[in-house]
Amino acid sequence: MILHSSTVTVRTGTIEEIIELDQAIPEFERKTSKEKLLSRLQGVTSLILVSCCDGKPVAYKAGYHIDDREFYSWLGGVVPAFRKRGIATILRERQEAWALEQGYQWVSVKSMNKYPPMLQLLLASGYQICGYEDNGSTDNSKIRFIKQLRR
Repeated sequence: MILHSSTVTVRTGTIEEIIELDQAIPEFERKTSKEKLLSRLQGVTSLILVSCCDGKPVAYKAGYHIDDREFYSWLGGVVPAFRKRGIATILRERQEAWALEQGYQWVSVKSMNKYPPMLQLLLASGYQICGYEDNGSTDNSKIRFIKQLRR
């Protein structure tokens, strides 16, 4: 893992930080609104993690409770200038550790063919393909992954 000379920290984040960071991630289509985030995260067990480099937010990972055994890793991204530094891995590991501490047995996530680095990260991190959601094209269809959490 390469972190260069920046000090990387991870802390609990906010919906507002997700919206702000999404503006700096070019792959996202600006569909993440406060209303959409609240509709998924409000009223259920959820976790928003924000990674900062030298105090500046540069990445996030958000997820929520599916059932007593499964936590869903819903959204996440890293600002391009801070990629390839291990930040996504740090966030994934922190999210998985938190989910395990909360008693979850599985973390699930969906991704798409148009995000090859994410697909590679999931497979390399022990996630297994467990489903496919056809949305009309291979780029927009979603691949479902799951990982069993272990102590």
